[in-house]
Amino acid sequence: MYELFGISKNTVDLFNESELELHDIFKQLDELEEYQSLKVLNAFHKNKISEIHFNQTTGYGYNDIGRDTIECVFSDIFKAEDALVRNQLISGTHALTVTLFGLLRPNDTLLSITGKPYDTLDEVIGIIENSSSLKAHNINFDMIDLVENEFDFEKIEKYLKSNKVKVIEIQRSKGYSTRKSISIEQIEKVIKMIKAIDKDVIIMVDNCYCEFVSKKEPTEVGADIVVGSLIKNLGGGIAPNGAYIVGKKELISLVAQRLTVPGEGKEVGPSLGINKSFLQGIYMAPTVVTNSLKTVVLASRVLEKLGYETEPKWDSKRSDIVEMIKFNDPDKLIKFVQGIQEGSAIDAHVLPVPSDMPGYDDKIIMASGSFIQGSSIELSCDGPIKEPYIAYLQGSLTYRYGKLGLMKAIEKIK
Repeated sequence: MYELFGISKNTVDLFNESELELHDIFKQLDELEEYQSLKVLNAFHKNKISEIHFNQTTGYGYNDIGRDTIECVFSDIFKAEDALVRNQLISGTHALTVTLFGLLRPNDTLLSITGKPYDTLDEVIGIIENSSSLKAHNINFDMIDLVENEFDFEKIEKYLKSNKVKVIEIQRSKGYSTRKSISIEQIEKVIKMIKAIDKDVIIMVDNCYCEFVSKKEPTEVGADIVVGSLIKNLGGGIAPNGAYIVGKKELISLVAQRLTVPGEGKEVGPSLGINKSFLQGIYMAPTVVTNSLKTVVLASRVLEKLGYETEPKWDSKRSDIVEMIKFNDPDKLIKFVQGIQEGSAIDAHVLPVPSDMPGYDDKIIMASGSFIQGSSIELSCDGPIKEPYIAYLQGSLTYRYGKLGLMKAIEKIK
């Protein structure tokens, strides 16, 4: 059977042996899935979700009971005061942009304490010149790098005692860096320190790739506002676009008025038939995130056996769904990504090649044979063509499809 898919017996045996070694880790992931499923189901029951919430609004979107109730569901899941869950937010980057412009005013300071944010925020912040950036609106930006994958508590404390900071940004996932992703425990520790120095500073967490990977979310450990995409974890591979922003009520109000219109905020914004997809997406998210985690754990184990360096290690605690694979060879990186594309459901016949992408300095190679354009919760893999030639693997709607895609990629590099 596998031969028809171009997979050799040696590769099949390698994967089967690795799966046996992962039995205990997979059992722990199944328990996490059950916990997150209970969390979602409780939110559905509390908000009495029914068919009426699938209905749509058009035009202004006044009195959209489905949209408003979905935001209550997200608030309950995150144990937050309020939420903004909208199809008008087209990506995680867009949601972060709207949040930053909603919270910051001229002469305010934005401080990143996880180093430089994603490349796609360079022009938003003004690291790269743009006449519509925060910098162009006289909003200041500074950053403090991590030290050995931990917050630099000494520098953060010194900075906060010497400068008035309006918003602190924490990016949990590694992006295209080589650092480890930030755990909930690390976030809780640094928030306690920050709030002891300045209780008024707004702590914003970029939660992309991290939802449902841990039992708690950042709003449960003191974050004021949390942002994420629905074509990642919480869309469950069903939401066709959109993003969420959860947190304190007054902050969500400010962000909503930047997304729509001052004075109208959350009261407007038509759902245009997306409510059912949002509800199905969050309902399926615990299972899909677990499938993604199983896929990257398997990838880490198999690639380690083949002599490649991976992060996280297959038996490490995880904070997001991303697996970093260091190839130290551009040809191996390209072949692996091409193998993931060949093992995908959509556009398997297409050959990914390195190319320029908006928001990135280096050429990027990306495999995304997904039903939703740019989805990172479906099996995908990408990486910049620069040393040490790292592939960033994430997603998979089902574990079996993830395993098959990995087998195809392993065949390419072998």
